[in-house]
Order: sequence, then C-alpha cells, then structure tokens
Amino acid sequence: MIQIFTTGGTIDKVYFDANSEFEVGHSLLPELLSESNIHEGYRLRELMRKDSLEMTDEDRQLVFAAARECDCDRIVMTHGTDTMADTAAVLANLKDKTIVLTGAMQPARMRRTDAVFNVGFAWAAVQLLPPGVYIAMNGEVFEAGAVRKNLQAQRFERT
Repeated sequence: MIQIFTTGGTIDKVYFDANSEFEVGHSLLPELLSESNIHEGYRLRELMRKDSLEMTDEDRQLVFAAARECDCDRIVMTHGTDTMADTAAVLANLKDKTIVLTGAMQPARMRRTDAVFNVGFAWAAVQLLPPGVYIAMNGEVFEAGAVRKNLQAQRFERT
C-alpha cells in the first residue's frame, strides 16, 4: 500500500475569474490517478491546501509528523514546486521510508499540464527507489538536499 498526501500547490490551482488569479482548490489527484490507470494500492489523504510559498515551518512539521506516523513505507506527496525542496529537506530525517514529492509547473486543470506525467512518474519512482526522500519532476529524480528549482528555466536541477 502506498500513502498519498496532498498539500496543495500549483497542481491543484484553480483560476478564479472574479479576482483574476489562481488559488488552490480541491485536489484533482483522484482523477489524475485514474487517468494514469492507477485504481488501487493507495490511500489518499489531504494534509492542507496551500501554495507552497505560504507554507510555514509549522506546516512542514505537520507534513513531517504525518509521514512519520504513517504506517506505509512508501509515500507520494503532491506539493507546490517553489518550496518543494525545503519540505524534502525536512522529510530527509525519515530514514526508513521511501518518500517522493511531486507537483506540476502548470495546474492539472490546464490543457498543457505536466501533472499527469509527474504523478505517474512519482508512482513508479516510489515503488523502485530505496528508502530516502526524493523529488520526481519532469522525468528526473533528485535526492532531498541536492536539488533546487531553477525559476528562470522552470525546472529542477541538482545542486
């Protein structure tokens, strides 16, 4: 069994015409999993609905506690890309689990999103990787503590 936690981020953003900006909405993860032909073998739990730039140290401790207390050895977590590496670094203290964070550069609700690919890629990665904390984005896996988001290139890279 794989535990999936959602925290919000771009992957779950919705465009609100009334105020002309994106806000984190209900997670589309059940639909993304189904679209990826993943129908069983997981439990899904929403931890929060936040843009990762709004996540606090207390939020990261909540994420850490949820992962630590989880009875699954393998965890996928959706997360906003801007501070994904920060949360991965906090989770790196959990040595006995395989934890893979993923997200999207474009909301899952948009036509040209990377969300479906990233979720499927993270699903495969969490089953194949040894214990540790990783970020799986756009076909690459990065170890926690050795990755950063390159804002100009809109991709992750090793540090």
